[in-house]
Amino acid sequence: MDNYALAEIFDRIGSLLEIKGEVVYKYLAYRKAADSLRNLGQDVNQIAKEGRLTEIPAVGKAIAEKIDELLKTGRLEFLEKLEAEIPPSLVELLEVPDVGPRKALMLYKQAGITNMQELEAAVREGKLDGLPGIGAKTEQRILAGIEAVKRRSRRMTLDTARGHAARWVAWLREQPGVIHAEAAGSLRRWKTTVGDLDLVAAAADPDAIMEAFTTHSDVRQVLGAGPNKSSVELKNGLNIQLWIQPPENWGSLLQFVTGSKDHNVRVRELAQKKKLSLSERGFLHEDGSEEACATEEEVYAALGLEWMPPELREDRGEVAAAKAKKLPALVRVEERLAELHTHTTWSDGAATMEEMVTAAVDRGLRVYAVTDHSAGLGVTNGLTPERLEQQRQEMDALQKKLGDRIVILQGSEVEIHADGHLEFSNEVLAGLDIAIASLHMGLRQPREQVTERLINAIRNPHIDIIGHLSGRLLPNREGADLDMEAVLQAALESGVCLEINASPYRLDLDEVYARRAAEMGILLSINTDAHRPVELDLALYGYSVARRAWVRPEQVINTWEPDRLLEWLRSRGK
Repeated sequence: MDNYALAEIFDRIGSLLEIKGEVVYKYLAYRKAADSLRNLGQDVNQIAKEGRLTEIPAVGKAIAEKIDELLKTGRLEFLEKLEAEIPPSLVELLEVPDVGPRKALMLYKQAGITNMQELEAAVREGKLDGLPGIGAKTEQRILAGIEAVKRRSRRMTLDTARGHAARWVAWLREQPGVIHAEAAGSLRRWKTTVGDLDLVAAAADPDAIMEAFTTHSDVRQVLGAGPNKSSVELKNGLNIQLWIQPPENWGSLLQFVTGSKDHNVRVRELAQKKKLSLSERGFLHEDGSEEACATEEEVYAALGLEWMPPELREDRGEVAAAKAKKLPALVRVEERLAELHTHTTWSDGAATMEEMVTAAVDRGLRVYAVTDHSAGLGVTNGLTPERLEQQRQEMDALQKKLGDRIVILQGSEVEIHADGHLEFSNEVLAGLDIAIASLHMGLRQPREQVTERLINAIRNPHIDIIGHLSGRLLPNREGADLDMEAVLQAALESGVCLEINASPYRLDLDEVYARRAAEMGILLSINTDAHRPVELDLALYGYSVARRAWVRPEQVINTWEPDRLLEWLRSRGK
């Protein structure tokens, strides 16, 4: 059992405890442990062998014992008892907007509903009439939410997919005869979510590798097996395709399997014009001779194209740009100088201000903004104007301690309330170094209403950045239904900066509107929304969105030199 399987179990325990009505700290403890396991960067099995489970962040003695039980037996008595009390299928109801833990439990106890199918049938048959908190409008929202869930495929967030892929790529590289091994497909293109995993390898003799792959202990069933491609379903439900070609065909294989399908169609059209056929094996000439390509550069060069970063390969103009030698110089995470959206123990963060800022210094950042939540969101320990003053004192002392190693900015993530007002007054906002306004509540309001709320915040002269624009949570919660053209136009007119939130559970703005914003001349800010030091490393996910959106470094304020960034903030009245 790996880190991700354990994380899923603890997430499930957290959800079941929440439905049961346990106190908040109990179910949050399991979710925090799940989060730590996903971001651990080490194999939990090895840590367990060394007796260091309690050294994992958010893992105390009780949870460590449960991890140990799962690793040794594959079962957890605590979970089994919990599932005997609360049907585990109730958890899927939490995916439906307007169905929270209390409502899920009520539906189970009063209507016998245990899963989403039963919920949909009950709504359509009018069986929920008269239940507490269930009216006609609620029923309509529940049905709309169920339809939204149906539209989703079984896809993983990028960090989850990368974790699975890293493990299997490492396994491949250990196999005798393997020269190259990489993850390809949508993961290599950094698509927002990932379905199946596509792995590619180069080896002279693939037979033994394919045999080891299809008979691996983690495989539940073989979906297809061949000398150069095999597909399996793992015991955890994940599907993996493995492609193998000789080393001389490595470039062709990597290009082909990376995709996208539409990009490959466009590339093959160019090949056909040259009377060539392109596949994972390379080029096939009309006379039947083959032309192998050991690198991707060779594939594209043969067609008169520049090499294209995988993030661009979606048939959105990249082939024409590559042919004209006009591909953009995409922003890179290595160019990050500033982090402008983070949280500390002053609100709901898991680390102190000094711990977070020190971690930023260690990562070479030169500007760091502490933007704890305002109190109105209902976040434990949210900031009030009085606590902002107290926080400023601590910040000034820390700035003095660190000197010119980094510039610390005091900010806040200010809630845009359901009625449109901002949590802090203009006077308080003007006293901050940086102000972020975000939607967290009222996401299901009608389009006109939620759009107006957001535009009102954009037009406030004291707001510098709009955080995670739509409020979506991947892979389960859709964002607000916004009139995006109106929002973007307001941002352009006001000069406000729009955030690409780098959390793999948000990635909001999405790539489509990030590209539209950049083309309009709207500034972007890529931030981690970090609540603990390790989350500062999530920046690469946000930069992947920007790269998929064709964004250049100068369009991202986090890449600016500190003097330029601070001057921009001052120009906005700070």
